Amino acid sequence: MIGVETGPRAVVWRRRSLSLRVRLRTIIVCGVFCAILLALALLALCLGDLPLSVDEVASAFVGGSGGLVRTVVLEWRLPRVLAALLFGGALGLSGAIFQSLTRNPLASPDIIGLTAGSYAGGLIVIIVIGAGAGSAAVAGGAIGGGLIATALVYLLSYRRGVQGFRLIVVGIGVSAMLEALSSYLVLRAKLEVAMLATVWGAGSLNSVGWAQLLPAAVVILAVIIALGPLGGSLRQLELGDDAAKALGSRVERSRLGLVACAVALTAVVTGAAGPIAFVALAAPQIAQRITRTAGIALVPSALLGALVLLASDIVAQHLLPTSLPVGVVTVIVGGGYLVWLLVHEIRRRS
Repeated sequence: MIGVETGPRAVVWRRRSLSLRVRLRTIIVCGVFCAILLALALLALCLGDLPLSVDEVASAFVGGSGGLVRTVVLEWRLPRVLAALLFGGALGLSGAIFQSLTRNPLASPDIIGLTAGSYAGGLIVIIVIGAGAGSAAVAGGAIGGGLIATALVYLLSYRRGVQGFRLIVVGIGVSAMLEALSSYLVLRAKLEVAMLATVWGAGSLNSVGWAQLLPAAVVILAVIIALGPLGGSLRQLELGDDAAKALGSRVERSRLGLVACAVALTAVVTGAAGPIAFVALAAPQIAQRITRTAGIALVPSALLGALVLLASDIVAQHLLPTSLPVGVVTVIVGGGYLVWLLVHEIRRRS
């Protein structure tokens, strides 16, 4: 039996023995996020060295525009826009998983060493193999580095389970060591290789085309599908290990699967576009404050992550005197948010 019930504050969807309850505020907020994303995507397709009207962009999709306009829209700008949406959503989702598991607003791939591990792995490929390393090899190195760093942090912080505070402290230490390793590699590399590594390390969508986007999209969508059965376990783990066990959840197995999904999302993005900092940290917390949910909601976090990255890319490309990598803008925005969050947490606990 399939049914949908609408209450004063929530929508309940039922199918046989399964039930899903979503607050009306969350649905409305997600709808607003989607509308803003559509407007920003259209704006990004119109802006550039060749300014285009909305009609010209729409015509390019249906084959009515000339060859140049169609090439600019579909081959140059569309992959970048889709990459910003997909990568931002993946980072927001990854941050939401980590913050839900640890029940700590500071838990994110940037803080616990995952991003630093992916960066170090990509640098090893770039510097050891050289400037001739292809994007697939760099992506593989970034994914491998992220997996190794996360496994190291997980093992070092494990003591009859993994606690959020211990995970963050160990992650900060591992991240510092990996950043030192990355600095050493760049300083020891040849000048042209070091410049290439530095550009990649800034986090940029400049080199993302269909060849880089499609494989990353397949992996990200596969991870999102794998997250489906783990969603209920995530909500149970938010209650604590003891409560989750009492509800029948396999705590360590579920936590390991969720961590693996979060690692894969961040590592794939880092491999394709370099380390883009602070999106995973800020998006879940801002989304939670807007939706006013008790815990971290995955879908709003993913949508807001996509919004932050796309808006930051528009600013980095078109609203500054010089075009900059998008990672520079997210660092500025995210750094300011991190300062506010730390001050807010200190005042709340004092």
